[in-house]
Amino acid sequence: MATNTNASEQIGFIGLGLMGHGIARNIVDKGYPLTFLGRQKRGPADDMIGRGAVEVSTAAEVAARSTVVFICVTGSRQVEEVIRGAGGLKNGLKPGSVVVDCSTSDPVSTMALTGELAALDVILVDAPLSRTPKEAWEGTLDTMVGASDAMFARLKPVLDTWAGRVVHVGGTGDGHRMKLLNNFLSLGYAALYAEALALAGKVGISPARFDSVIRNGRMDCGFYQTFMRWTLEGDRDAHKFSLANAVKDLTYLESMADSVGMANPLGNAAKNSFASAVAAGGAEHYVPMLATHVGRINGVDLTPPEKT
Repeated sequence: MATNTNASEQIGFIGLGLMGHGIARNIVDKGYPLTFLGRQKRGPADDMIGRGAVEVSTAAEVAARSTVVFICVTGSRQVEEVIRGAGGLKNGLKPGSVVVDCSTSDPVSTMALTGELAALDVILVDAPLSRTPKEAWEGTLDTMVGASDAMFARLKPVLDTWAGRVVHVGGTGDGHRMKLLNNFLSLGYAALYAEALALAGKVGISPARFDSVIRNGRMDCGFYQTFMRWTLEGDRDAHKFSLANAVKDLTYLESMADSVGMANPLGNAAKNSFASAVAAGGAEHYVPMLATHVGRINGVDLTPPEKT
């Protein structure tokens, strides 16, 4: 239950998934009244009701009860449906309210929605996330925020309930632009690691020997260590971000590059690595499992050991 009372904002929340449940939980537990959109998977919804949140059945009802609405869904297609669809936010938003998109979205779509909501005197802010569901639950996510200075100041106390690192990167749209650049780096690393591990296997170097050189050297980093926990330890949950979402984000990166007339051959190469794994049936597998797929298609067994 909430530990204090903070009535300065009425919070709405749509998207109680792996990340959203932890975010919403922290908002409520740190004192903000919260209304959320109900869902068929009852575990997160029932938990939120137990913490004092209110469940409603349409996005429009969420909007009508809120001054700030957070959206945390898969991507732009889902965000557009939440805002524009039948019973969507546009049917209930009040002038002066704010919509905060925490999804990893296509900035081209973000800016189109910004214009539509501005006509209703509603501000759209983008605040995509970095880190994992573990940090979402602990309230220590990273977020990169696209908003005016005044709007950032208004939202900062709410963001601080669930983020340990809040970076104001620019105006609306810049959060999503920066998030795609961030994911380009991380997913690009993943594609490189997967191919390097497969090539290592082809020439007789085991994952453990490979790791003994990379770990603690100049090419080591936190993402590398998380990625390797699948291949070395069989930890399926080391990085709970699906291959399908990786393809989606790199497709958005391509769209962003196209919108400014820039070629992005490395981004497309990384996208195709993930797309190959998805086409082979791995859509719901997680990013570190890309190594197993790349190994398989090259005749290298990178099946990890059974996790003990």
